[in-house]
Amino acid sequence: MKKRFTLPLWLLVLLAIPSPAQKVRTHDLNGEWSFRRANTGQWLPAKVPGVVHLDLLYNGLIPDPFFGENEKQLQWIGDETWEYQKAFFLNDTLADKQNIELVFDGLDTYASVYLNDNLLFESDNMFRTWSAAINKKCHPGINTIRVLFHPAAAKNSERYSRLPLKLPGDERVVGRKAGYQYGWDWGPVFITCGIWQRVFLRFWEETRIASVNLVQEEITNQKATIKSEFTIQAEKEDSMRLVIRADSGEVFSHAFRVVRGNNMITCKLNILDPIRWWPNGMGEPHLYMITWELIRGNQIIEKGQRRIGLRTIELVQDRDSIGQSFYFKVNGLPVFIKGANYIPQESFLPRVTDSDYETLVEAVRTAHMNMLRIWGGGIYEKEQFYDLCDEKGILVWQDFMFACALFPGDSAFFNNVAAEVRDQLIRLRNHPCLALWCGNNEVDEGWKNWGWQQQYKYSPADSTAVYHDYLALFDSLIPAVLDRYDPWHPYIESSPLHGWGRSLSMREGDSHYWGVWWGKEPFEVYEKKTGRFMSEYGFQGFPDYTTLEKVTLPEDRRLGSDVLKNHQKHPTGFETIDEYLMRDYQKPTTLRSYTLVSQLLQADGMRIAIRPHRKTKPDCIGTL
Repeated sequence: MKKRFTLPLWLLVLLAIPSPAQKVRTHDLNGEWSFRRANTGQWLPAKVPGVVHLDLLYNGLIPDPFFGENEKQLQWIGDETWEYQKAFFLNDTLADKQNIELVFDGLDTYASVYLNDNLLFESDNMFRTWSAAINKKCHPGINTIRVLFHPAAAKNSERYSRLPLKLPGDERVVGRKAGYQYGWDWGPVFITCGIWQRVFLRFWEETRIASVNLVQEEITNQKATIKSEFTIQAEKEDSMRLVIRADSGEVFSHAFRVVRGNNMITCKLNILDPIRWWPNGMGEPHLYMITWELIRGNQIIEKGQRRIGLRTIELVQDRDSIGQSFYFKVNGLPVFIKGANYIPQESFLPRVTDSDYETLVEAVRTAHMNMLRIWGGGIYEKEQFYDLCDEKGILVWQDFMFACALFPGDSAFFNNVAAEVRDQLIRLRNHPCLALWCGNNEVDEGWKNWGWQQQYKYSPADSTAVYHDYLALFDSLIPAVLDRYDPWHPYIESSPLHGWGRSLSMREGDSHYWGVWWGKEPFEVYEKKTGRFMSEYGFQGFPDYTTLEKVTLPEDRRLGSDVLKNHQKHPTGFETIDEYLMRDYQKPTTLRSYTLVSQLLQADGMRIAIRPHRKTKPDCIGTL
């Protein structure tokens, strides 16, 4: 007789019988899990969503990763294999459901997922949704999920060794994992793993709604037409009905038949006297709530809802007397973009709270910004982030997650990316805040300006092959997925259009101007270096002194200490601040005063930069 594995009661989750009022149900498996270093015996409490660094911290097994030089002591975590598990109870009614799926909204990154010791699948992309049908692998009573996380560096190294050519960005480029975890010039190295987003069970019988797309087909002052596209997954041929409602009072009912497989059902809802959604500072970001019910006979099979905003958005890139424009129109009006570039708020993503999101996006609104650019070395943000941007009128420039590197061109990598892009398009395309999809951050600039061909000793044939793969990914594959799932939003291949050392960068397209800071040019150069749309620039200042107090001992709060050097991730950061500071100030002798003066220096630099961006409107019509 096989020995049954016993788990403590606090790891069990009892699933209730779903109400007969709705046939499609989900049950979260978030909350208390257990984890251990693989094959070490002792299981410890863990939280999901979560990552291994946080679970080690909560169990008192590691010190605060951000304090002092602790980062250096914790690199071993990313080299280990980690196991997570949870038991759940299925009653007979749920176990007999025709379809039961286990769904992970996010696994970071290389993971093997087991149910009752049966391998369900292996993941290799933290930006995808992963799921498996588990009807034949679960049973009434206690079932156990186990997730084995493999070290990303080792997996990357194995894949990278098989590439025909080494690629800029090195081993991380083969994995679909947030680039910033490997370290950046603003952040530490914490290569983590874990169930970093929601995990749940989905129960359904013959039919369910797989996806919903609410497309604003036409809008006038009298009427807005919403084309509603429902992808309905069916186990058999059947007669169904959809009822769609807007909170403004309009109702539409549509009867149809489905066949076995995926069915695309399209119907239209008209909203009379529509109120448009406007960016912050131009008007109210009005939202409509759209609800729907999928009905068989008199029984509701599934229902759902989402908010939409009625607006048009265009990216205008026309040839003109200067070169080529780059600006946004919302509802037919040009918008002067004022905003910032956005990186993840935390190294350990599940620690970002709802109130953190609310505080940040509200601060953006009250600063009179109207756009955030989500940078391609981070993550596609949580749904709450985009919901808040919808509510507060903050447009979102959304990079795909590729930054400052080149990527493989093999079919397995491309198929993985295509699935990632599809998942994100379906998830985000209905948000009125979404303004632009961008293929990557600075990859085209890097290829043309950063000397990669010489660094990697590419022959002419090598260079042709590598750049062919670049174009295949960003000029072919991603646009093809966009054409299928979201052809309504503008797309650009890369940001910027030209590198900051090229004169064309001031005349055509968007510009990342780093002559100030990286090039150590004086702030006053911004008066002359004003592009068409300044999508990235900046200058480093110290954080508030109270922040420094949280991560240092008193004896380390001095200029030049090893601890401060560890927290400075830019290779010439202190040197560059010093050089600029000495142009306009006397160098402070204490860390407290140096912190304040560096912030004044930074603020003055940004003032000098932004003033000509605004003065030269409409030649320049955006500053991030």
